[in-house]
Amino acid sequence: MYKRSRRLLRGLGLLCALALGATACGGSDDEGSGSEKVSQADIQAALKKGGSITVWAWEPTLKQVAADFEKEHPGVKVNLVNAGTNNDQYKALQNAISAKKGVPDVAQIEYYAMGQYALTKELTDLKDFGADQLAARFSPGPWNGVKAGGDGVYGLPMDSGPMALFYNKKVFDKYRIKVPTTWDEYVTAARALHRADPKAYITNDTGDAGLTTSLLWQAGSHPYTVDGTKVRIDFSDAGAKKYTATWQKLLDDKLLAPVTSWSDEWYKGLGDGTIATLAIGAWMPANLASGVKNAAGDWRVAPLPQWTPGAGASAENGGSALALPQLGKNKALAYAFAQYADAGKGVDTRVKGGAFPATTAQLNSKAFQDTAFPYFGGQQANRIFAESASNVADDWSYLPYQVYANSIFNDTVGKAYVSGTTLADGLKAWQDASVKYGAEQGFTVQK
Repeated sequence: MYKRSRRLLRGLGLLCALALGATACGGSDDEGSGSEKVSQADIQAALKKGGSITVWAWEPTLKQVAADFEKEHPGVKVNLVNAGTNNDQYKALQNAISAKKGVPDVAQIEYYAMGQYALTKELTDLKDFGADQLAARFSPGPWNGVKAGGDGVYGLPMDSGPMALFYNKKVFDKYRIKVPTTWDEYVTAARALHRADPKAYITNDTGDAGLTTSLLWQAGSHPYTVDGTKVRIDFSDAGAKKYTATWQKLLDDKLLAPVTSWSDEWYKGLGDGTIATLAIGAWMPANLASGVKNAAGDWRVAPLPQWTPGAGASAENGGSALALPQLGKNKALAYAFAQYADAGKGVDTRVKGGAFPATTAQLNSKAFQDTAFPYFGGQQANRIFAESASNVADDWSYLPYQVYANSIFNDTVGKAYVSGTTLADGLKAWQDASVKYGAEQGFTVQK
């Protein structure tokens, strides 16, 4: 993991971009690589003319979206390619960009990875297509993600992951444990559960960069400050201290199941009640329904526990956008597809297929919020998810090299899960390693 991500970031050409200017690394004289305004009339003309576009994405609901788009525009062919999930696709995408050959017209990119492509000018700024006028259509977290800490718009949000607490009601009822509304109550519940059944844990956690940054986000921490190539990294603010003080109690008392997420053992634990909760994104229901069928009816959804009693803060956990690589061709047609999939008719198609929307129209609609989930005993869980989406702070930033930073999480913070290292010391080690790497890559880094 470490070596693969290190090669990936080297391939991004950050030093080249910083030393020679972004155009020397990401630009080309290929058709459609320039920056110029594209009107809706231009987009309609491109649709009428027709042509083909290549879309790299792993999101399964896009298959139906592509078919519907082709049906609506008979002259258009969408070549949907699964080039691998997240890091595997990013590596393939960077190889194509470096070779200036085989670059897709549209690429799925997660919010945490958006910054590294935006910085090196390898993505088209969609403000040239009027995408900035779509801001009100999206919930704050995803829109913040496609801004990538800058003034541009580097993708259209495709989905989102506002967080909630998924809990096993059957287990909670059995041991008369109240659903926690604060993280302090969560620790109390964890102790009560493990005392009642030493084989049961409130949740699993073996060290996960995505979960950690999401909980820091919810706590109001701002560990990353990014201004172009100037970066500040600091895991010692008040929000970070709230997180470490609470999570350290779970580690000290061995209240976290030492089970890796998405493993067979994890699915088993979710099914037999030995893993009783998950603090995770709103995209999780479909995974529970397909992977933990035997626990249908046992689980429910509640708002994410709060760091401050009575607050309603949330955060994003996961989610991605459709972006237009700068070296892609047929930009107007590519944008038309991205807009259709993420802000047009394709959104309803994807929601019906199980995707969680980033668009406020769907999140606030009665049909969406009234949807009953048989898996959750008929609960209208989307009401909780939609409320969570509206409570995500829009001032969070990821590093322009977050993919690399996440790859060294287990070498730094991860030690707190397997040794006497404290979580605070682990975060400090992560900070120092991320600062060192950023400086090596040509960033001006403060801590």
